[in-house]
Amino acid sequence: MKKMITFGLMLLALTVQAQTARKFTLNLTDDSKAQMVCYLPQTPSGKAIVGVPGGGYSVLSNNHEGYMASEWFNQQGIAYFVVNYRLPEGDRTKPMSDVEHGIRIVRDSATAWGINPHDVGIMGFSAGGHLASVISTHADFDVRPDFSILFYPVISMDEKVSHKWSCINFLGEEGQKNPELVRDFSTMNAVRRHLTPPAIILSASDDQVVPLLTNGLEYYKAMRNAGNDCAMYVYPTGGHGFGFGPWFKYHDQLLTDLGTWLKARQAPQPDAIRVACIGNSITDGHGIDMATVYGYPALLQKKLGNGYWVKNFGVGARTMLNKGDFPYMNEVAWKDALAFKPDIVVIKLGTNDSKPKNWKFGSEFRHDLEQMIKSLNANKPRIFLCTPIKAEKMSWGINDSIIVNDIIPIQKAVASKYKLQLIDLHTLFPGGSELMFNDGIHPNGKGVEKLAEIIAEKINQVK
Repeated sequence: MKKMITFGLMLLALTVQAQTARKFTLNLTDDSKAQMVCYLPQTPSGKAIVGVPGGGYSVLSNNHEGYMASEWFNQQGIAYFVVNYRLPEGDRTKPMSDVEHGIRIVRDSATAWGINPHDVGIMGFSAGGHLASVISTHADFDVRPDFSILFYPVISMDEKVSHKWSCINFLGEEGQKNPELVRDFSTMNAVRRHLTPPAIILSASDDQVVPLLTNGLEYYKAMRNAGNDCAMYVYPTGGHGFGFGPWFKYHDQLLTDLGTWLKARQAPQPDAIRVACIGNSITDGHGIDMATVYGYPALLQKKLGNGYWVKNFGVGARTMLNKGDFPYMNEVAWKDALAFKPDIVVIKLGTNDSKPKNWKFGSEFRHDLEQMIKSLNANKPRIFLCTPIKAEKMSWGINDSIIVNDIIPIQKAVASKYKLQLIDLHTLFPGGSELMFNDGIHPNGKGVEKLAEIIAEKINQVK
């Protein structure tokens, strides 16, 4: 009987070990001061997570906030990578560049390692949680993660409400005296609607090292106020620094919560047709709570199906005119839309250009529209150029007469010149009180559903 039990335990141990197919270490810097330890699963699911240990930016707590998570992730089929980054010593670019380099390697090696390049997340603990949130909010599109897991994160760089030494070590003592730097790298201030990736925050209520109310909760509030996908789990006790340690009282519950959140997140297929929705507040989802889920681009995703990857690059109040009050092509969203390398682009701009203060530059509208088209054409996408929907009221100075008599004729001429697909939303979208908010400019919940229906039909017609 003892032999059978012993054999069973040995078999179980071999099964657990077999979840990790390969473990190896890569240098991230020429001097080997930054490295990435890689754990590839035996049965890859396509998902990958880049881990960022904590340690107050003065040491690396890379055991329980790093390597210890590898077994569990590999058991779920998730490729896992621990970045042992260089400590900043006042130079924040060191750890930032190390983590960005790690993410770039993971995406570049996706095919060889069985990873979906659109399903690469970041996970950080404490100061590493701050670094993970910095990469999520400040990094360029190509190295920005697809989702974030933040364990009891430092979020604020104001040492009065945060972890003092994390703030000083990251920004340096001189940086701490710069209010703009403190604000910018207090990452709740850097969350961007539609552009900051979904996040889950895991903390204990009795954390006395990194105050929850002025850190993790602030990031959650910023994400929720932006309409971005964010979940937060606060466990009754556990203090700070529990990481993946089995000694944490709620360890099993934490793994269940995290596993459920990860499984619920649907990633785009690696070969999905990329659809970029460019526009103003109507694309952005003005008046639609959780527009990332309920705005017209999100509904367009549902109508087009899993073979497509629809991203919302809308920004409220923006103009096509580069001399308008808020030019779209000055936005990070425009830079991201180009970096997205879309196969299909849906452009819905022009409404705000009709304001008298903007249309005084109307003679440049065609030039600026053509500039956008030429920039997009570098990737040879199919472009759908939408006319503005009818402005039923002159809210904010928006003028339907200018839209009809000036803007739409220019759009039609440009669509003809560049062989674009024109979607005449001014005619096709019925409007009316049933589909519009009281301002007469923005579609309501039923209205964005109708918009998505019209645009999906046009996209499907020209497959």
